Amino acid sequence: MPKINSGELTASLKKGQLSRLYYIFGGDVAGVTKMTRLIINTAVGGNEEFALTRFDGRRLDISQLADTAGQFNMMSDYNCILINDYNCEKPYEDMRGRSADDVTKKLLAVLKDIPPQTVIIFNVTGFEVKVQRDFRSGQNIIKDKNKKLADFVAKNGILCEFPVKTSGELSKIITAEVSAQGGKISLQNARELADMCLCDGVIIENEIAKLCSYADGREITREMIHEMVHEQNDTTVYNLANAVVSLNADLAFEAIDELNVGNENRVIVLGAITNAFLDLYRAACALKAGVSAEQVTADFEYRGRAFAVRNAFRDCSGMSIERLRKCIIILRNTTMRLNSTASDPRTAIEQAVVQMLEINDR
Repeated sequence: MPKINSGELTASLKKGQLSRLYYIFGGDVAGVTKMTRLIINTAVGGNEEFALTRFDGRRLDISQLADTAGQFNMMSDYNCILINDYNCEKPYEDMRGRSADDVTKKLLAVLKDIPPQTVIIFNVTGFEVKVQRDFRSGQNIIKDKNKKLADFVAKNGILCEFPVKTSGELSKIITAEVSAQGGKISLQNARELADMCLCDGVIIENEIAKLCSYADGREITREMIHEMVHEQNDTTVYNLANAVVSLNADLAFEAIDELNVGNENRVIVLGAITNAFLDLYRAACALKAGVSAEQVTADFEYRGRAFAVRNAFRDCSGMSIERLRKCIIILRNTTMRLNSTASDPRTAIEQAVVQMLEINDR
């Protein structure tokens, strides 16, 4: 069966239609986890203790997998096997004396002979499977060594990707989940929650549970969200970049306060700020050249960070390409200064922001 989407896979499972082989992956880790759970429930129901075997893909014993796949289970119609985070790029932590392709070749030999009573699920939740957009087919194509396993599964089972959802898509999911937990939230506030969580489904799930408990049946307001939800550092960094673009010094220094820059995190914070300006610079150049956000996402491998490209396309119009280039040079010089002297990191970043705000050409 070819690659199918999550809706098609959910529909088939609700009908009780099971394949012997699955490969579930994507930037939406929460979606991958939920679909894995649905497949397992369809296969073994409440008999997981007796009918489900879990393997760590980073330490997969292929001989043991072959033995387990051949077993019959007296407690369930199916013998279900879950293999989490098998990476064809590096099947084992220690690859000395081993070839990744040879290991995967042995694995595929086992998968060719899966008995009819066995269901094997590969899911990826702990690393990134690199993909590139094929604009002819409209599909994401795996571009690393995991393509070999994914293609085998697509031919002999079911391949399903869970790409990262946009904040607009997530806002509808958030409102539905909040409603299911007895609460209420507007689409606008749900979208803001998604943006604050960087469209990370796992973080969003945790924040929904916290907000619903706090609201206790009341509507979740914007004030509650800002009081209860910890905004991810990347979001604060983008706020800083946008404040510089809009020449808003007050907002820029508020963002620096929130980042709480110190010696222990100066490399991470300054790197994140620089990346935010690189996003804006790429977007500005792309707009001038007539290149789409989707193409930029693919060309620069913004895997799991498509939101950054969309935000950059939205926000870059406030600053010229030349101005953005000068900002990046200022940030480069600041990095060199912090790496070569004992300068206070917060002071250095504040000085960099002042220099960027004082650039007089728009």
